[in-house]
Amino acid sequence: MNITIIGRKCTPRESFKARAEEKLKKVEKFFGPDATAKITATVEKNAKICEITLQRKSMLFRAQERSDDLEDALDKCVDSLIRQIRKNKTRLEKKLRDVSFDEVFAADDGEEETFEVVRTKSIVLKPETVDEAILQMNMLGHLFYMFRNAENDEICVAYKRNDGGYGIIEPEYE
Repeated sequence: MNITIIGRKCTPRESFKARAEEKLKKVEKFFGPDATAKITATVEKNAKICEITLQRKSMLFRAQERSDDLEDALDKCVDSLIRQIRKNKTRLEKKLRDVSFDEVFAADDGEEETFEVVRTKSIVLKPETVDEAILQMNMLGHLFYMFRNAENDEICVAYKRNDGGYGIIEPEYE
C-alpha cells in the first residue's frame, strides 16, 4: 500500500508515521498492495485531527477523527474505516474478487444494509459561478448543491464542511 502522510500546522513525528503504517496493515489485507492511503494530521488550538482517505481504483473510503492526542485520533480513524468496510462487506467483495471477506471476518456483525431510494428529483443545471452556487445553497438551507460550473462547464457539487468552510467536488476522468 502506498502511504502518504501530510502534516497541516505540524510535522508528524517518525513514531506517528511508524504507527500509521502498522495500523494500515489491518486495512491493506482488504485492498492489496495497489491501494493508496493519504493521512492528513492537523493540529488546531484545542484538538488534533487525523483524516485518512483510502483509494483503490474507483473505491474510496474516508474517515476523520479528532482527539487530544494525534495517535488516539489515528486509532479511531482506522477503527472507523474497518467499521465501514465491515458494513459494506458484500458489496466490496463483489468489487474485490481477489479477497475472501469470510476469511478476514470469521463472525458477521449483522445483516447487510439495503439502500432504498425514496425520492428522485430532477433539476435544471444552469451555468453558475462557485460563489453563486454557494449563495444559492445557503438560501435553500441545503448542505450541498449541484451546479454547472460557468468557468469550465463541468457539473460540480458545492457542500458545507463540518469545519464551517465550503468545498467543491469536481469530476475527474480516467
